[in-house]
Amino acid sequence: MLTYSFADIGSDSLYEHLYKCIKKDIKKGTLGKNEKLPSKRSLAKNLGISVITVENAYAQLIAEGYIYSIAKKGYYVSDIKDTYDWDSDYEVNRHERGMSDNIKNSAKQIEIVKEKMRDRIDEEFSVSDDGSEGKYIADFTKNKMISDMFPFTIWTKLIREVLSEQQNALMTNPPSGGAMELRRAIAKHLKEFRGMIVAPKQIIIGAGTEYLYGLIIQLLGMDKKYGVEDPGYDKISKIYRCHGVKQDYIGMDEYGVMPSQVSEKKIDILHITPSHHFPTGIVMPISRRYELLGWANQDEKRYIIEDDYDSELRLNGQPIPALQSIDVSEKVIYINTFTKTLSSTVRISYMVLPEKLLEKFYRTLFFYSCTVSNFEQYTLAKFIDEGCFEKHINRMRKYYSEKKKKFLAAIKKSKLNKYVTVHEEDAGLQFLMEIKTKYTDEEFVKRANKLGIKMSPLSGFYHLEENKSERMFVMNYLGVEENNIEKVVEKLSTIV
Repeated sequence: MLTYSFADIGSDSLYEHLYKCIKKDIKKGTLGKNEKLPSKRSLAKNLGISVITVENAYAQLIAEGYIYSIAKKGYYVSDIKDTYDWDSDYEVNRHERGMSDNIKNSAKQIEIVKEKMRDRIDEEFSVSDDGSEGKYIADFTKNKMISDMFPFTIWTKLIREVLSEQQNALMTNPPSGGAMELRRAIAKHLKEFRGMIVAPKQIIIGAGTEYLYGLIIQLLGMDKKYGVEDPGYDKISKIYRCHGVKQDYIGMDEYGVMPSQVSEKKIDILHITPSHHFPTGIVMPISRRYELLGWANQDEKRYIIEDDYDSELRLNGQPIPALQSIDVSEKVIYINTFTKTLSSTVRISYMVLPEKLLEKFYRTLFFYSCTVSNFEQYTLAKFIDEGCFEKHINRMRKYYSEKKKKFLAAIKKSKLNKYVTVHEEDAGLQFLMEIKTKYTDEEFVKRANKLGIKMSPLSGFYHLEENKSERMFVMNYLGVEENNIEKVVEKLSTIV
């Protein structure tokens, strides 16, 4: 029977502490692959904690791929070391020790370890209830943030303080990587929220991820071949094509991109969203993450771009640890943005470069000026440092969670319920809805459009014909106002 001490758990909740203890034992090999774990009830009794505490810990371990469940049989340890050897003791203790710049620079001998924003030119018009064109009562193709959710009062207060306190700094051109105040604030946030140990100098600020993709292409070289997920966010592949680099689509299975295709298509740079794939919502398990790190370590020119576009907005359980946090061979370029958490009009994004790419960046791309104004950088730094960002995220998660619950509840009590199956409803700001209907995706979209509802079929995100999935729709539920939810669900019921 597993036994852990709960005497000194710091700021962790009981379930977080239990989750970390079991996760550590799995990584160290104390709990072997396919080993059966105690039932929730028996483990709770042995540790003197509630069953719900064990249930939450198991749920987080399942979400990250450390364990799996078999109906009516129990919980078992996943095989996370079946692809190549890795130094578990080093990885487990990495965060406790931290990594000073000197240690990171001398870490070469460490054992190798394993916005869809669909740019439509021919935008269709719908017919609203009053018969006018161009207005939808629901648009499931976009994540629409209402203005009431933006912290205008706090933001205005911080801008005034910055204008008063930082006048000299505001008039001084920042380094090409961005204002150090913001980079320090982001580094602190990443450590506290994502478990990432990074130096502020590793963080590069840019006006939107599109700009950062361009920098990465110039940094890694135009001769590299880029691999993107299929299905996936179409703008990424468009950016690579516009920069004139070779790129190919990588098919996915239930665990994420398929490593066999990555190798077969001779990919050099792999662009993935492991913590929450768009649009399917897949969370890449730990075993696949190590497998891809193993692939990257087989060739010096290979890198993985980890696009962590909405990690802060995971609605259930703890955030999924970043791929970068388990990469000790400096093969992951981490990218994130504030457009999802603040607003799509706040064009502030950042990337975290591995140490070995940092020197090359400042040597070859030093002449680029930071594309985000000082006013925005210093205000955002203050917003993060004073705890406003964390409070804002918690508020957003609560709002989105309640809205999702209302939408799913409306489906369950409607006629539509017997025709649909909901998938990946816990993943983030959208879920997949499979509809049993006689209509093709194109026909269903047109019929919904006539009712003032803009639908987004999953098939529209595929480029490889053999992978396409019909009658599955991506539901960005932020695109419907709460007072219209039941009306929208009722209208969809009339189509199936």
